[in-house]
Amino acid sequence: MAVKLRLMRMGKKKQPTYRVVAADTRSPRNGRFIEIIGTYEPRQDPSVIKIDNERAVHWLRHGAKPTERVEKILKISGAWTDFTGEVIDSSIPEKASKKSPKQLAKEAEAAEAAAASAEVTEAEPAAEAEKSEDES
Repeated sequence: MAVKLRLMRMGKKKQPTYRVVAADTRSPRNGRFIEIIGTYEPRQDPSVIKIDNERAVHWLRHGAKPTERVEKILKISGAWTDFTGEVIDSSIPEKASKKSPKQLAKEAEAAEAAAASAEVTEAEPAAEAEKSEDES
C-alpha cells in the first residue's frame, strides 16, 4: 500500500481549514485516511500550523511521500529537518532567490545609500561638538 502525506479539506464554504493526514494514495481527497498528523489553518494571520513532528517523521521514514504543499508545511514545522538532517535557513525566504538581478542591484544600492546616510548623520554631531569646543 502506497502512503501519501496530504491535506484533507475541512471547514465551511469559503473558510477552509485542513488536516494533514497519512492516507492511501488510492483514496479520495476527503475520504478514508490512516492517521491525522496535524492541522493547517491558512486563513489565520499568520497561518496556524500544528504538526505532530514525531508521527510525521515516522511516516516519512516508512516511505510516505508528501505532496508539495505538505512538504512546505513540514519544513516550516521542523519535521522535514528531523527527517533529512539538513539545516534549512528560515531567515532567508524562498522568494528572495527568485528576484531578478536588477531588483537585487537596486536593493544593494538602497542599502549602501542608507548606510552612507547613517554615517553622515553620525559624523555631523561630532563636527559640531568640535566647533563648540574651539569657540570656548
